[in-house]
Amino acid sequence: MGALIVGSVLDRYGPKVCGFASSVFLVIGSLCMAFSKSLPFDAYVAASFFLAFGGIFTFVPSFHLCNAFPNYQGLILALITGAFDASAAVFLGFRLIYKSTNGSFGLKGLFLAYLVVPVFVIVTQVFIMPDRSYETRTELNVKMEMAEDPTTDLHDSDDDLNDDTEVWKIRTDRSIRRKQSLASIRSLLGTQEQQEQYEKKEEEKKVASGVWGALHGMSAVTQIQTPWFILITMLTVLQMARFNFTIATIWTQYRYMLQSPLLATQINDFFDLALPLGGVLTVPFIGLLLDNVSTVVVLALIVLLSTITGVLAAFPTLWAAYANICLFVIFRPLYYSAMSDYAAKVFGFATFGTVYGTIICLAGIGIFCQSGLQAIVHNVFQEDPGPMNLWLAGIGLVIGISLVMYVDMRGRVVMRDLAEEEERRSIRPRSRRASRSSLVGPPDERRHWGSIGAHPDERRPLLNRGLSTVQERAESEESDESRRSSAARV
Repeated sequence: MGALIVGSVLDRYGPKVCGFASSVFLVIGSLCMAFSKSLPFDAYVAASFFLAFGGIFTFVPSFHLCNAFPNYQGLILALITGAFDASAAVFLGFRLIYKSTNGSFGLKGLFLAYLVVPVFVIVTQVFIMPDRSYETRTELNVKMEMAEDPTTDLHDSDDDLNDDTEVWKIRTDRSIRRKQSLASIRSLLGTQEQQEQYEKKEEEKKVASGVWGALHGMSAVTQIQTPWFILITMLTVLQMARFNFTIATIWTQYRYMLQSPLLATQINDFFDLALPLGGVLTVPFIGLLLDNVSTVVVLALIVLLSTITGVLAAFPTLWAAYANICLFVIFRPLYYSAMSDYAAKVFGFATFGTVYGTIICLAGIGIFCQSGLQAIVHNVFQEDPGPMNLWLAGIGLVIGISLVMYVDMRGRVVMRDLAEEEERRSIRPRSRRASRSSLVGPPDERRHWGSIGAHPDERRPLLNRGLSTVQERAESEESDESRRSSAARV
């Protein structure tokens, strides 16, 4: 539920504030858990609350790291999600250490050692991580276009200065800063050839996804009201309820279906090992899948795996139990990665924190029904988990098919609009360069802009030429672009 709060904080204040908040919550939670027996209140409840908030304040803001590696965005998302799944190994490791030390290394030792984590988070936030989320490649391209434009060295406020030498010095400083910014951006984006290769590959990914930019540029409130959001949220609420129901009741389910506590323990031990391993081993394959396969196909695969695992969970045989666990530990990280990838591609990173946080928040509220599901299994189905697993799989199938059909239908419209937008972009730069050249004068005049070699008296007439006209044309182009974008989305 805290994901909604985290999303709002992330969008408003950036990942660094989230990192500091995470460290504070993790320290408080770890200390409450370590000294729970000495505190005069139920420290376990408070510790669980603070640890949960600390975890979500670390997890959700980490998604912006994929923008630091734009060529491997899908892989980075899969790595983050895989690390989330692999976190279950912490409890497995603790159990093994606890057993091997005959209980001498208990909760106090574990959570005092865990204080290394918030310290690490603080150090990285102070010395490594940026104050704001990493800019997307699209934002860097916009900045590069602005940095390439020498007319940005001219400001209206220059007319208020009477000393030509001072005007020349100010514009020279602007020119130097602009060129430094341009060099920095180009170092991130690579050479012109590398940029063209990336743009070609990115266009292939956008076309492959089938949904890229569907709701980019819209407010979070508008996005939340669309079927894009409603359907993925319904499916996420259901799947997270299934995930937690399975994890919490894996032993009791197979104790009933196999009629053997020994076999149920064997299955449970295999599950404890396979859950974190599945999250790690599937990372490269999930990354390749998200980068090269359409979102519709990924969603269809999710619906298929959801249905198969639900059916296998109803079979009271040993082979079905192992098959169910093997598919489950693949399906879980795939779903979390695909859901975050869907949110990034459909809603965009400008509102990612709020939208993704809302999805996770609603899914967290849905987890409260887990006790109700267990009560139904106990009282209605007489401890038989088969009917409940089939029922959840059936609901997931209905919602999943609805989502796949909607995304497929609307995705075709999005791709058509994207193709039209790219066609307009391919025409616009040439017209802008032509208009800019005609407005600011011939090359022999422009070479003195912001340079030390020209005399101040020669520069002011050249620099002031066409400034108002450039601004008017830029405003006109932005207005036309805004109208076209709005019409395309509608």
